[in-house]
Amino acid sequence: MNRRQFLASASAVALLPRAVFAGQDALHLKAEAVVQQVLPEGEGKTAMLGFNGSMPGPELRMRRAQRVEVEVENGLQEGTAVHWHGIRLENKMDGVPVLTQDLINPGTTKTYSFVPPDAGTYWYHSHYISNEQVARGMMGPLIVEDDSPPDVDHDITVLLSDWQMQEDGSLVEEYTDMHSVAHGGYMGNFARGFLSTSRVRVGDRVRLRLINAATNRIFPVQVSGVAGLVVALDGMALATPRPLNEIILAPAQRADLIVDVIEPVGFDMMTRDGSYRLADLAAEGVNIDRQAGPILALASPELPVPATPTQHLTLKMMGGAMGGRHGGDNIWAFNNISDLHEDPFGSFERGETVRITMVNDTSFPHGIHLHGHHFYEVDADDTLGDLRDTTLVNAGESRDIICVFDNPGNWLLHCHMLSHAIGGMRTWVAVA
Repeated sequence: MNRRQFLASASAVALLPRAVFAGQDALHLKAEAVVQQVLPEGEGKTAMLGFNGSMPGPELRMRRAQRVEVEVENGLQEGTAVHWHGIRLENKMDGVPVLTQDLINPGTTKTYSFVPPDAGTYWYHSHYISNEQVARGMMGPLIVEDDSPPDVDHDITVLLSDWQMQEDGSLVEEYTDMHSVAHGGYMGNFARGFLSTSRVRVGDRVRLRLINAATNRIFPVQVSGVAGLVVALDGMALATPRPLNEIILAPAQRADLIVDVIEPVGFDMMTRDGSYRLADLAAEGVNIDRQAGPILALASPELPVPATPTQHLTLKMMGGAMGGRHGGDNIWAFNNISDLHEDPFGSFERGETVRITMVNDTSFPHGIHLHGHHFYEVDADDTLGDLRDTTLVNAGESRDIICVFDNPGNWLLHCHMLSHAIGGMRTWVAVA
C-alpha cells in the first residue's frame, strides 16, 4: 500500500473518551501504554501511549478562575511531564523538565495545581521527549468553561492528529530520523479527528472546538454542512467573529466555531491531491425549536493592555535542509544558537511590553509557541491583531508580535513542530 492509498483510507467517526469535570477532588491522569483503534474498524489496532487507558486522553473540563488539581501518575517505563498548553499558569506548574520541574519518574506521581484565568479551548500533552511521546499519543483536550456559555445545542471538541502507520496498524517509530527532523518533521501517513459527540440534528446550533494535536502537520481544514463564524483562536475570543472559510491550524493551534447545522457535517484536510476526510458528524432528525439568531461574540479575555514596547527583539529561525548556515550545534537554531542556552533569549521586568520580530530564514514553516502568555500578532497596518499562544510563520516570511510579559518565571519559547524543537529550535525568556 503506497502513501496515497493509505491516506485515502476513510475513517469513520472516532469518539473522545467521556469528559472528566474538575470538582473538589483532584483530577487523575495515568500515563500508560494503551492499545487504540486508530485505523478504521476492522483494520489493525495500534500500540501507543495515552492517559487513563485511551488515546487521546480524557477531555478535562474546569471552571475559569477556580483552582484545579490534576494528579499525574506515571505508569510508563520512562520519565514524563505534562504541559497545560495555553494556560497562563504559575511557572512551576508549566510542565517543562529542567526549566520548571523535575521529571515524573516511572511509578511516581506529581500533582499540578493551578487557576485557569481564561475561558477557552486548550489541551494537555507530554513535554518530555515530546516529539516521541506526543507522536505516540500522549495528549488530550482541556476546556475551561465560559462563565456565561453561548446559547448552543452542543459543545463539541474535535481533536486532530496524524500518525506514521504500517498497514497492520503499528507505528513507524522513527521519531528522530534526521531527514524528517531537517525537513517538515515526523509526518503521518494517516490522519483523523476525534469528536466528543457523534451526532447532531439539522437546525442545531453547535460550538466546534478544533485542536491541532499533531506533532508537525499543519492542518488546512474545511468544515462542510454548516453555516457560521469563527469566534475564538487559541482560546482567546475574537472581538468580532469572522466568516468561516478554510481554517489553517499549525501544530498546537486551536479555533472555536459557532455554526448552524445544515446537513451532515464533514471535516476535511485540504491537500495537493484534493480533500482528505478527517471526521464526520452525523445529522439525524431536525431541531424545530431552535430560532436562528445572530452569532454573538464570546466574552473578552481579561489580559493586560500593551503599552509602548520598551524592547524590540529579533528571533531568527535558522537551519534545516536547504537552510542557511548557523553557529548552533544542532540541525535548527534561533539567532545562531541551538537548544537551551544558559542565557535567555530575553530578560523582562514583570509587566513589560515587548515587540518581537520573528524572521523565518529557513525553507519550512514554523509554529512558534510561547509558554505562560498570550501575545498579539501585529497586522500589516501595524495595529494589534489576533491574540495567540502559537503563531505560524511561513518560509521566508516574518511576523511581529507584541506581548505583555506579566507572568514571572522562566518560560520556554520554541517551535511547536516538535521535530524542529528536538532538532534545536528552542530557547527561553526570563520574566522577573
